[in-house]
Amino acid sequence: MSVSVDVIGNDGAAVATKNERPLPPSQDPFYRAPADAAAHAPGTVLRSRPVQIALLGLIPQRVTAWQLLYRSNDLHGDAEVAVTTVLLPADADPAERRPLLAFESAIDAVTERCAPSYALRRGAVVPGSITQLELLLVANALRRGWAVSIADHEGPDGRFGAPREPGYRSLDGIRAAMHFRPLGLSTDTPVVVWGYSGGGMAGSWLVEMAPIYAPELTIAGAVLGAPVGDPGEVFIRLNGGRYAGFPAIVISALRQVYPALEDVLDKHITSAGECLLERAAQLPPIVALARLAGHDFGKYLDHPLEEVLSTPAMWDMFDDMRLGKHTPHCPILVIQPLHDRIIDVSCIDAQVERYRAGGAAVGYLRDRLSDHFTLLPLATPLSLDWLADRIAGRPVADADTATRTVWSVVASPSRWRGLFEMAGTAGRMILGLPLGRQSEPELPQTQPLAA
Repeated sequence: MSVSVDVIGNDGAAVATKNERPLPPSQDPFYRAPADAAAHAPGTVLRSRPVQIALLGLIPQRVTAWQLLYRSNDLHGDAEVAVTTVLLPADADPAERRPLLAFESAIDAVTERCAPSYALRRGAVVPGSITQLELLLVANALRRGWAVSIADHEGPDGRFGAPREPGYRSLDGIRAAMHFRPLGLSTDTPVVVWGYSGGGMAGSWLVEMAPIYAPELTIAGAVLGAPVGDPGEVFIRLNGGRYAGFPAIVISALRQVYPALEDVLDKHITSAGECLLERAAQLPPIVALARLAGHDFGKYLDHPLEEVLSTPAMWDMFDDMRLGKHTPHCPILVIQPLHDRIIDVSCIDAQVERYRAGGAAVGYLRDRLSDHFTLLPLATPLSLDWLADRIAGRPVADADTATRTVWSVVASPSRWRGLFEMAGTAGRMILGLPLGRQSEPELPQTQPLAA
C-alpha cells in the first residue's frame, strides 16, 4: 500500500510530499501529542499542516484546507489532543471578514478511518463513511464565503455516544481556528453550528457545554437535525432491527467510556458477542447498517438483555448520555422527521422541551414527508439561510421559537432554488471544478473604537 508522508517543519506546519493514500491517525506522527501538551490552554494550536481535500477521497476539491492539532479535554477533564480540519474557499481573501461554521459530522463509528481528519483527505477511500458524503453539503457553506471547522469530536479512540466531550473537542476546535492566522478570523468572528443525527448530537453537546466550558465564545446560532435526544432509548428500540448496526457500534465505543459497562460485558457477553463488537468497531456506519441488520445484542449475553439493562449502573449510564440537562445560551433551530425510523420524534420533542424549560430560544420544525436520510439534504438550504440570518445579527422572532409541523421543508419556491444551487455545487465537486462564490457573507457591523 502506498502512503503519503507529511514533513513537519519547525513552525509546526506540515507539507504533503506525495498525493497518495494518507497514513491512518494511529500511524501518523502528526497526531502524536507533544510532551508538553497538557501545559497549554485548551484550544492552543500545537501543530498544523496544509492538506488536500477530496470528494470520496478520490476527486480533489478546489478548497484551501489545513489540519490543526490542539489541546483539549476528555470527559473526565483530563488533557488530550484533538484534530480539526479547517476549510476556506479557494478564492478567499485572508483580509476579508468571514464567519466560522462549526460543522459537526455524523462520524457514527469507532474506526479511525471515519474521523473527518482522515476521511476528508485525498486518497482516503472509506466506503460507508457518512462524513465523506456530508462534504457535498459543507461545500454550500464554503460557496457563501464561510470558513468551516470540522472537528474529530469523537476523539482519537472513536468514543461514539460519549457525553459532553464532543462539545469540549468542538469548542476547542473553534478556539484553535480563531487563533490560526491563515484563516483570518478574530475573537469577534460570528460562529454558528450545524450538525445532523450523530452530528446533531455532537452539536447539542457543543451548545450545552459552551456556557460552561467556553464562556468567552459567542455562538450566534445552531441548527440541530435529528439530534438523538435520548441515546439509551435509541439503543433499546433499534436493537435487533433493521438499524441494529448503530447499537453495536455504540456499545463497542462506550465500553471505553464507562467502566460499569465494561464490567457488565466482562461478566455476561459471549465469545460470539465479543466478535460482534470487534467487528462493529472496524466498520464505517453505512457498512455496519448493511452487515449487522437484525442482530439482537441480547442473544450474545448469558442473561436476558432486559435484566442486564435494568441494573442501576446501566440506568445511570443512559441518564448520563441524555441531552438537555444544560441550557444552551444561543438561538437554536431543531429539525426532525416526524416519522423517523431511527430517531423517534418523541426523543426530540423531549429534548426541545428540556431546552425550553431552561429558558433557551428554540424553534422546532417537524417534517411529515422526509425520513431520517432525506431530511439532511432537503433541509440544507433552510438550515444555511437560518444560520446566515444569525450571522448577520438578525434577531429570532417570537414566532420562530414555536413548534411547527409542516408537510415538507422544501414546500416553497425559495427552497427549490436552494436545491438547484446545491445540485450545481455537487456537479462542480464531481467534476473537480472551482466551487465559485454563491453569495458574500453578511456580517454585523463592527463598532468603531471610542476615541
